[in-house]
Amino acid sequence: MSMKYISTRGQSAPMGFQDAVMTGLAADGGLLIPQSIPDVTGRLQEWAELPYRELAFQLTGLFTDIPPDDLKKLISLSYESFRHPEVTPLVRAGDLRILELFHGPTLAFKDVALQWLGNLFEYILSRSGHHLNILAATSGDTGSAAIYGVRGRQHIHIFVMHPAGRTSPTQERQMTAVLDDNVFNIAVSGTFDDCQNIMKSIFRDVEFKTRHALGAVNSVNWARVLAQIVYYFYAGLKVMREEGCPEISFSVPTGNFGDILAGWYAARMGLPVKRLILATNENDILSRFFNTGTYSLGQVVPTLSPSMDIQVASNFERYLYYRIGEDSERLRALMHEFDQTGALSIPLASGEAVEPLFTAGTGTAADTLSVIGRYHREHGYLLDPHTAVGIAVGERLRKRGEPLICLATAHPAKFSKAILDATGSDLAHHELLDRLADAPTRCKSLPASEQAIRDFIVQNAL
Repeated sequence: MSMKYISTRGQSAPMGFQDAVMTGLAADGGLLIPQSIPDVTGRLQEWAELPYRELAFQLTGLFTDIPPDDLKKLISLSYESFRHPEVTPLVRAGDLRILELFHGPTLAFKDVALQWLGNLFEYILSRSGHHLNILAATSGDTGSAAIYGVRGRQHIHIFVMHPAGRTSPTQERQMTAVLDDNVFNIAVSGTFDDCQNIMKSIFRDVEFKTRHALGAVNSVNWARVLAQIVYYFYAGLKVMREEGCPEISFSVPTGNFGDILAGWYAARMGLPVKRLILATNENDILSRFFNTGTYSLGQVVPTLSPSMDIQVASNFERYLYYRIGEDSERLRALMHEFDQTGALSIPLASGEAVEPLFTAGTGTAADTLSVIGRYHREHGYLLDPHTAVGIAVGERLRKRGEPLICLATAHPAKFSKAILDATGSDLAHHELLDRLADAPTRCKSLPASEQAIRDFIVQNAL
């Protein structure tokens, strides 16, 4: 019997995987999650020997209702565009292992999930004869990865909102230089949280969502989290085998909570994870929560790691559902409290940790530049600023002798100014990005107004 998906808010009927992919955000405003989490402890030895694509097939098959032959083809197709045979290779830098997640077409970790999701959409739509209008919000990398996942596809239009002037120039150009007729870039005069709030509000309007066949590619879509679980198993099992250690820790630069949530699911499935080190930049709502039990809004601060300049983490609700004992009624009350007051709290007993698996900390701009410069000098390795935040916090919170994998979420060439500031040299280049320098672009500027976004969708939707 194939996996069913339920809403964290408990007021939507269970559905199959393909319906969950097309639904994105549940009709009751909740996030879709698997009805149960498979225990794969007995398969770890077998999985440790598998190449990436075969591991992805075995793991993903536990959660989908796609026939095995079709699923295998979808996974193979999704990673054809990656420039490394391992898809997500591990490299050494000093005594750390760095998991490079940026070998896809847009040089960011989002490609791992969004190449897969684009192919999933096409697979489902081609069989149903339906069409899809994707609405997405991006703080930087999701937008270009989503666009490259669906550009030119016959049954799909994509609308991507980004905060005007708050992504790196390279990130913006990667999105706006795609001129396919089915791609619509929107520069919103506000923050990423404004973009995300507009998106979620529109998705809660079930009549509008249904009439315009709206779908989601943000990490509210479960298929994205599922694709990211794979590389935790791939990297963790490989390092455990090579180093003979019984468990492994990961340090994860964190903004919207989707990437580190995939690691949490991997641990729940049976991967021997000792700790997940959650690293935020100055936008530290998540690190504050895991250190205090209080999730409270602050002002969004522009930083050197713009993809993490987020206060409201869209995947946090998935974790919170499990943290409070899978109680949908209590979750609805907590999310209502957060909507009304900008804060919610989890009561903690004296000495109790919010989550034993998580250790959280913050990396500042000074930390970021220092780590980039030091790793280049000492190891000849260039880090992008998001990865540098993860390493800064990982080094600070790491226990002596603890095997640690740090997730590298983007190619440094996407953040050339930060690299220049950190090293004093113009070192961060990639031919794909250099070719964009003089490329024509197309983008619509709109206010941070839900009505303005709705009107634009109505005018341009399939």
